[in-house]
Amino acid sequence: MPKFKVTIDRDQCISDMACVSLCPEVFEMNEEDGKSQIVAKYRVGNNPGEGEVPGELEECIKSAAEACPVSIIHVTKVE
Repeated sequence: MPKFKVTIDRDQCISDMACVSLCPEVFEMNEEDGKSQIVAKYRVGNNPGEGEVPGELEECIKSAAEACPVSIIHVTKVE
C-alpha cells in the first residue's frame, strides 16, 4: 500500500480545525500556537508541518486537505 506525504503551511493556518474534525488520526492542534500540526506518530523528524501517512488514511487526509478553507494542506503520493 502506498504512503502519502502530508505538509501543512503552518504560517498560513487560520486554526478553524476542519482538518482535525475530519481526520483526527493525522491532524491535531498545537497547544502553544493554536495551529494545526501532524500528530507525532506520523511526523517526519520533529517538523510539526510534515508527515508521512499510510495509504489506509488516504481518504481521511484528502478530505481534510479539500476542506481546509485556506488550502494549506498538501498531499503527495510517495512511491
